[in-house]
Amino acid sequence: MITLTQLEYIVAVDDCRHFATAAEKCFVTQPTLSMQIKKLEDDLGVIIFDRTRQPVVPTDIGTRILTQARVALASASRIKEIIVEDKQEVAGTLKIGIIPTLAPYLLPIFIGDYIRKYPAVKIEVEEMVSEDIIRRLKQDAIDVGIFVTPYGDDKIVEQPVFYEEMLVYASPGHPLLQKKEVSVSDIATPDIWMLGDGHCFRDQVINLCEMRNFQHRNLPFDFESNSLETLMKIVDKEGGFTLIPQLAVLYMAAEQQKQVRKFRENVPLREVSVIYSRYYIKHKLIELLCEEIRAVVPKEMLDKKRGQIVEWKNH
Repeated sequence: MITLTQLEYIVAVDDCRHFATAAEKCFVTQPTLSMQIKKLEDDLGVIIFDRTRQPVVPTDIGTRILTQARVALASASRIKEIIVEDKQEVAGTLKIGIIPTLAPYLLPIFIGDYIRKYPAVKIEVEEMVSEDIIRRLKQDAIDVGIFVTPYGDDKIVEQPVFYEEMLVYASPGHPLLQKKEVSVSDIATPDIWMLGDGHCFRDQVINLCEMRNFQHRNLPFDFESNSLETLMKIVDKEGGFTLIPQLAVLYMAAEQQKQVRKFRENVPLREVSVIYSRYYIKHKLIELLCEEIRAVVPKEMLDKKRGQIVEWKNH
């Protein structure tokens, strides 16, 4: 008979790709973990892991078994969550993945209040790029993502919470600052600094400007950052401009805000959502999380009609 413990062990090995590390994660000895996995393989009559390779990898049939094992473990864990949900208790663990272009601006204005308001909820937050959030949601390694949508995956539920403008941040003296507002055509130039690959905000900028295959010909050096804060500091020092999300302006001094310009037509927006697996049960925690976020962002950000959503994923 297959046990949940055996399924937990094979999933741990798949996550860690190392038997000893997986045993530590499961708080058992390596011989115990290895014996249980070998027993499962013998009972099923298949080999789940190729032990001749380092790090260990699942076999083809092992990959299919692991996918179903994750579903089974997720379903089993939902039983306790259903009871908590039925009692209307605001308790449990909420593992959140958030993208780097939101984390430094959104987390500080809501996470502390959320924790103080619901002390029985244990919050674990990790910053990660968009595709990692999707992957780890599907692995049940995190519960929810705070993420830019639309994404369009039938296994993922998207709950939009606000809509923030995409803004221009230019160096002092840059020609763009001579305008009160800018147009999209103004920014399709080679002196734009951009985030590196893997960031949805980079892909939104490219889609907004239709700048595929362009090169940074007017910049002093070629650089793609993982941090908007770094890009803004480089803009200040080296010239050029970049695009920033609206929440970033909340943290700027009045003098620095003079380097920001809005778009005058078809205001580009990014839709920020709380996303989760369609099998997720902790709906009360999701609902409260969305409420707390909506309560702290500027009210205008709740209005979807004030601009045009810029997609980042090419379907």
